Amino acid sequence: MINRIKLFVFVGLLLSFTATPAAAEHGEVPASCSLTAMDGTPVHNLTELQGKVVYVDFWASWCPPCVRSFPFLNELEHDLKDQGLQVIGINLDEKIADAQTFLDKYPVDFEIALDPDKQCATDFGVIAMPSSYLIDRKGVIRHVHRGFRSEEAKELRLAIEYLLTEPL
Repeated sequence: MINRIKLFVFVGLLLSFTATPAAAEHGEVPASCSLTAMDGTPVHNLTELQGKVVYVDFWASWCPPCVRSFPFLNELEHDLKDQGLQVIGINLDEKIADAQTFLDKYPVDFEIALDPDKQCATDFGVIAMPSSYLIDRKGVIRHVHRGFRSEEAKELRLAIEYLLTEPL
């Protein structure tokens, strides 16, 4: 039990010292982020999710690390949804058909949204695929992660579990 507490303290310190670029510097989710479902209908704005820990993952069908990240994101959704985690994959493909072909091959259990005008990606400062943003219950970006390497999944999960223990 003591080791788990020390681990949460370490992860907390890691989150507090992790620098975040561009829009994340201000510590707030950009208000202009409007997303749509695959069929083009509007979906909730990220600011509506305050009270949940949100893992936002920008991805594209042409991204090899995205293929490796999807099983991890499915696992997060399955294991931590009931504790207050919301996983949202935001696709940045130019053609929706490319995203749908990818999803047919690599099914997901988490929410998929589109950023049709790429404003959300711009506001977040996305410069790599995938780019992931961990947002706490207050709507503050607490961690930015670019790319995906399986060996980093454990640390990402610990950071999420830590944020799920923080009060609103």
